[in-house]
Amino acid sequence: MKIIIITPAGPDSKAGNRATAVRWQQLLEDAGHHVEVATDYDGEFYDLMIALHAWRSAVIVHRFRECWPTHPLIVVLTGTDIYHYQHEYPEPTHASMASANVLIGLHDLVARDIPERFHSKLITLRQSAPVPSIRAGLKAEPGQFNVCVIGHLRAEKDSLRAAWASRLLPDDSHIIVSCAGKPHNDEWRDKALQESKDNPRFHWLGELEKPQLEQLMSVCNLMVISSVMEGGANVVSEACRAGLPILASDISGNRGLLGDDYPGYFPVGDDRALAELMYRVEQNPGLLATLVAKVDDLAKSFTAEKERQSLEKALALAMKAVSPEA
Repeated sequence: MKIIIITPAGPDSKAGNRATAVRWQQLLEDAGHHVEVATDYDGEFYDLMIALHAWRSAVIVHRFRECWPTHPLIVVLTGTDIYHYQHEYPEPTHASMASANVLIGLHDLVARDIPERFHSKLITLRQSAPVPSIRAGLKAEPGQFNVCVIGHLRAEKDSLRAAWASRLLPDDSHIIVSCAGKPHNDEWRDKALQESKDNPRFHWLGELEKPQLEQLMSVCNLMVISSVMEGGANVVSEACRAGLPILASDISGNRGLLGDDYPGYFPVGDDRALAELMYRVEQNPGLLATLVAKVDDLAKSFTAEKERQSLEKALALAMKAVSPEA
């Protein structure tokens, strides 16, 4: 098929939506489809559209549906769609969801957070990640317990929570927190720079390329994902495939990937609870080993082959929705 994938993130962006679109382009082209990735759409013919972001792509979704009312359309629900925009801007967000033949959710608990009328068209897709060349922790420095935070610095990610929590650690802790990510704006840049200056346990590394991120994970013992909302963060996939244990905020987007039995959750925005959990993992090799075993087991669900199969299932369901005999 001739497929267009719409993402709000431009070609030079390192945002998750752009990375997802490019990865799906490759997976679908490997399966024999012709796929283009774009940020806009002016009505040209495609057999099928995949639109990342129900709210940000709402105008394009509406345009495609007007131009090609019988062509299959897949809309991918992001964390901000589910946990912010459908409440702040319900009309355009729900209009995109209603226009779609298939909705893709990126974690297992999306259904409980969207209107029931959309459940029948929802499927779950787990984003994949490659196994890095160096396993996490293999280059960890003796006498230091390295914790990383990876992702753009913005409010939804609560990006400095681990840094603030590290201020509460006991003097005998060897934890150092390193944060890699592009700031959303000048305010976040200034906060990260100031925290690096004031907090000897914290380093902001700026935005890193993939090889540098792999190197960072190779020296780290632990990752913190402190988001207040997530649609199914690809960094979870990356950490699991690297064998890097995660401490995660207790939200649907994290539970929907890591599972209810995962032992590494802390309450959203709770500095004290996160500090205590980081210290407990540092001081308890058995707990660290349990977390490593958990992410190693989860890694099997984040393969490219499983992601490709989920994409093909979404395409087949979308085609069937517009042509039941297909």
